[in-house]
Parts: sequence; C-alpha cells; structure tokens
Amino acid sequence: MPLIHSNPESIFEETMVEAVNDILTALGESTKQAIYAHLKNSYGISKDDIPRKIDVFANAIEETFGSVGKVIEIKIIERLHSQYADFRYTPENGELDFAEYMINLRNRLDP
Repeated sequence: MPLIHSNPESIFEETMVEAVNDILTALGESTKQAIYAHLKNSYGISKDDIPRKIDVFANAIEETFGSVGKVIEIKIIERLHSQYADFRYTPENGELDFAEYMINLRNRLDP
C-alpha cells in the first residue's frame, strides 16, 4: 500500500531517503551510521539533505568509495526502479548518470 503524503512536493525526497537508507542498511548498521557521519562531517549533508543535494551526495559516494561508489548508486537506482517500474529514463549521452536519473525521477514524482 503506498504511503500517503501530506505534502505532494515531498514524494521524491521521502522516496529517495528511504532508498538510500535501505541500500546503506544492507552494508550493516554501523557502516551505515559511519557513512552518514562522514557525509555530514566531510560534505556537510545530512541524510535528509541528500535529495536536495544529489550532486554533492553522488560526488561524496564516488570520492569515498571509488568504483564501489558507482555500485552503491546503481543499487539505489535499482531500488527506486523496483518501486517505480513504469518510470522510463534514457540517458542523454548514453551513459547512466546518477544525478541525471534522480532529477528525471524527481520531475516524474513531483511534477
């Protein structure tokens, strides 16, 4: 059953925060908390800031984890795609771009 949103502008933000949290939880609770602390201390973004600072989040994940950062991004995208399977995204330059995907999903969820 879908969540009922009191503020329609928050659908994307809530959905993305849940997806990021789910993927990071798969790494273990202490690892997840360490990642959130690192994001806050090194990049100035909290868990709830992530949907509003997609580029900063993507850069932080890629800088922190190197090529594994891309895997984390793909897992987040897969999680979101399982929830919104009807959402179609075609990369502009033919390469999957995390921030571009998220912006397009935001435009779909919060028109």
